[in-house]
Amino acid sequence: MSKIEEITRESWIMGTFPEWGTWLNEEIEREEVKPGTVAMWWLGCTGMWFKTPGGCNITVDLWCGNGKRTHGDGKMKVGHQMANMCGARAMQPNLRAVPFVLDPFAVKQVDAVLATHYHQDHMSAEYAAHVIQSNMTTVDENGKEIPVPFIGPKKSVELWQKWGVPEDRCITVRPGDTVKIKDLEIIALDSFDRTCLVTTDSTGADREELTGICPTDMDDKAVNYLIKTPGGNIYHSGDSHYSIYFAKHGKDYDVDVAFGSYGENPVGMADKMTSCDILRMAEALQCKVVIPIHYDVWTNFMADVNEIRVLYDMKKDRLDYKFHPFFWEVGGKYIYPADKDKKAYHHRRGFEDCFEAPQNIPFRSCL
Repeated sequence: MSKIEEITRESWIMGTFPEWGTWLNEEIEREEVKPGTVAMWWLGCTGMWFKTPGGCNITVDLWCGNGKRTHGDGKMKVGHQMANMCGARAMQPNLRAVPFVLDPFAVKQVDAVLATHYHQDHMSAEYAAHVIQSNMTTVDENGKEIPVPFIGPKKSVELWQKWGVPEDRCITVRPGDTVKIKDLEIIALDSFDRTCLVTTDSTGADREELTGICPTDMDDKAVNYLIKTPGGNIYHSGDSHYSIYFAKHGKDYDVDVAFGSYGENPVGMADKMTSCDILRMAEALQCKVVIPIHYDVWTNFMADVNEIRVLYDMKKDRLDYKFHPFFWEVGGKYIYPADKDKKAYHHRRGFEDCFEAPQNIPFRSCL
């Protein structure tokens, strides 16, 4: 049988997906984290992998799904949070714009699965299935072997359990709660994700009526995290919008690196922080490095990080900023504090061993 005859749609999918294969899985496994540092990888959207010198591996908001795959009937579900927020009915054209850089089914060890909230691009049934089916274990703060826990706010825990994650594998957190995993301490903090506040249990016409009702369930729906590591304190803001209460967190905790969900909001929508918001968040948190995320994944919210750079350069001297932004790439590694002075990331370019082996060229003039 010829190669052409062997190829099918299924063989193409299996041969190309996930696009990075196990490249990043292998990199994370092989990374030896030095004492006094923490290694992290951006997995796309707000997904993060953290690894410590003590061999602790946790993920936050690892998501393995996609956006729109067909035009369908051209309509959004009437109870979708975006429809609730602005009354739009035409389908949101949110196509996934970045590749899958991690194979969730090739993960060999993780010590905790965290979610900031329960929106579809922040949790993964596929990843949860692999962690459960693989019978992965970790150890608690007393060194006792335990099944890998799933940590998140009430609504995230309910979704995990709906998928089949056992109740005793889940840890529900609210602002102020602390969970220790090996050499990490995870503190749940207030979320400012106002899109979560307009998320209803039903996305159909029977959605609950929110008009005139004061929301009181943010702490059940979403949290931010402060992750205390041997290399520094990492602040993950989930999908939070800007809030002046960031200043409270900045006074209560020493923040080294802060992640903020940045994007170019379409007209009539306020779902991501703007460039100005990212800088205001960093200033309020009194962090040392601020890293914009989430702008990468959705075609209709993609934004240019150079806008942050321009505003930062305009304001840093006048406002005496004590932080600087770092512009990352999905799939890239960042080590704190070793990389604390870096301003931008570039994937490894390779060819470090050029001219170390004999060349095979007619003449050097070819070069």
